[in-house]
Amino acid sequence: MKKNKSVYIIENVTVTDAGAKGKSIAHAPDGRVIFVENAVPEDIVDIQVTKRKKAFYEGTVVKFHQQSSLRELPVCEHFAYCGGCQWQNMNYSSQLFYKQKEVENNLKRLGGITPEEVLPILGSEKKYFYRNKIEFSFNESRWLTPEEINSKEEISNRNGLGFHIAGAWDKVLDIHKCYLQEDPSNAIRTAIKEFSLAKGYSFYNPRSHSGWLRTMMIRITSVGEIMLVIQFLEEHKEHRETLLNYLLEQFPMLTSLQYIINNKPNDTIYDQEVICYYGREYIYEEMEGLRFKINAKSFFQTNSTQAYELYKITRDFAGLTGKELVYDLYTGTGTIAQFVAKKARKVVGVEAVPEAIADAKENARNNQIHNVDFFVGDMKTVFNEQFIQENGTPDVIITDPPRDGMHKDVVAQILRIAPKKIVYVSCNSATQARDLALLESLYKVSKIRPVDMFPQTYHIENVALLELR
Repeated sequence: MKKNKSVYIIENVTVTDAGAKGKSIAHAPDGRVIFVENAVPEDIVDIQVTKRKKAFYEGTVVKFHQQSSLRELPVCEHFAYCGGCQWQNMNYSSQLFYKQKEVENNLKRLGGITPEEVLPILGSEKKYFYRNKIEFSFNESRWLTPEEINSKEEISNRNGLGFHIAGAWDKVLDIHKCYLQEDPSNAIRTAIKEFSLAKGYSFYNPRSHSGWLRTMMIRITSVGEIMLVIQFLEEHKEHRETLLNYLLEQFPMLTSLQYIINNKPNDTIYDQEVICYYGREYIYEEMEGLRFKINAKSFFQTNSTQAYELYKITRDFAGLTGKELVYDLYTGTGTIAQFVAKKARKVVGVEAVPEAIADAKENARNNQIHNVDFFVGDMKTVFNEQFIQENGTPDVIITDPPRDGMHKDVVAQILRIAPKKIVYVSCNSATQARDLALLESLYKVSKIRPVDMFPQTYHIENVALLELR
């Protein structure tokens, strides 16, 4: 162990586990846990401590004595700095192992839950190029890599188009090739950047709230439809039409080309008008013969292929016979509700976002699904006794809440009406564990199955079946 006033290095440490949020775990000689950046289990390393707390350290690897057999060479040149794919340096089978372990540990440690059956994690067939939606930001003063800074070379052009650097809201890492979305995603981004630089179009500066080009979003569905949305700070009709016409010439396969003029400080588009320049205002996704209309503001699972597998597991866990009244809480655009409707007597979906419910109703009409009803409102207030009286007591509840889990009032209402089954889909097994513990007085956890929606990252979904005791 080396110490001085500015540097504290712990030497020859064996990394023992993968922890939360992509960090790995080691232990210091004094017994404290070390949360380590840029390491994988079984690495033997020297760690420079960057943060010291009573119960733990945080640190980063400064020297490798022995590299783990679980290691894999990252495919992306931006891996060291991007932060979007935290586990590209670990082979996929090991990623799945540690994701399953995290789910089981969270349920047991945080919720005191031991499921009767633990099914193996469902990995993704696509390990790269699996996202159907991706967003990039323009920046006139892009983030410089340590290599660029140390080179001492003058960098005259700081314009960048890529992802925000974690912890730096005003900096963007310029991306050359991204492995998250299939082509022509990279080609479209590159063409926009090169054309804009050649034309002298200004890139956005979030600090001074200046510059013309702000963001771009690409959505590509499994049936090959492509939507491109570009966000500008202000209207410059001639420049805008020149850029958009160039894109249509270069990418005639675009299904939808849209733009937004947004002069407010933040980039969120949900309070903005989206203007269709070419094609339709929406694209279609398909799943088991169902078609889902997706517009620029639609909420939809970002891994279409794996979403289909997730929904099949959810439906199988529900074990529907055609006689059940099903509530789909936090229904979003009603995808799960419509997916299970053909095996239920009726499905009732509830969601807080009005635009999502509007999409759900329209998709149900287009799919000629008549045994679904959708309601909009804050779950903790809408899901009350009057709602139950008007819509009936459910036999099955499917719930897919946000990362924070279910509100305690929603949990209390579920306990009051006591449906026979609950299928709980979660993107955060820690808050899921908390909720399962609250439901344990009436329910047993019959089985769980983790589903990997986001390969190369630490994120993991989990589906749990609860049945009345």
